Amino acid sequence: MADRAEHPPLPLPPRAVVAVLRAPTAKNFVAACEVLRGAGITCFEFTLTTDGALEALVETRAALPDAVVGLGTVRTAEHLEAAAQVGAAFAVSQVFFPELVAAANARQIPYVPGTLTPTEVVSAWNTGVPAVKVSPSGPVGGVTYLKELFTPLPDVAIMPTGGVTLEAARDYLDAGAVAVGVSGALFEDALLGGDLDALKHRAQQLVSSV
Repeated sequence: MADRAEHPPLPLPPRAVVAVLRAPTAKNFVAACEVLRGAGITCFEFTLTTDGALEALVETRAALPDAVVGLGTVRTAEHLEAAAQVGAAFAVSQVFFPELVAAANARQIPYVPGTLTPTEVVSAWNTGVPAVKVSPSGPVGGVTYLKELFTPLPDVAIMPTGGVTLEAARDYLDAGAVAVGVSGALFEDALLGGDLDALKHRAQQLVSSV
């Protein structure tokens, strides 16, 4: 069936790098985002599996007014309601459920569902979402897999995440990704109290490459 849905724009700059922050606690999230902002990264996703993620999102928005901060690992309508209450710029899932698309639309939150296979990608895209997440991208073939998806699906706005390396981020964007999510390769131990200077150096390398 042809895609007849309208697709609102994803509230991210072109060729955006989204820093995905996941840790046991969000106590270091604001400091890490300030370091990343200084290196040129302005888009952040705070995962709801992290204790204190909602509070950290509010604090980060106050500290970095020009940052685009969303919530990740969204799996329920209650999660979307929480995202709306803290002013999340977008919401991201690891999975695709049509009822979450409806819940996000009701709350006017740009919502990016999670997919992996071509059937999942097209099913999600046909609901009218601004973009579709493909994750985990790295373990299933990385850029090569993304290119294979784009060949038959050139109209779909895809955001790959999961196992994305710093070296591969540009290749994903050059292949046609609307944005790319980077997590472990960027942060290493920085969110656990590790070296923020090393985080800044990695972030500068990433920004320079893309």
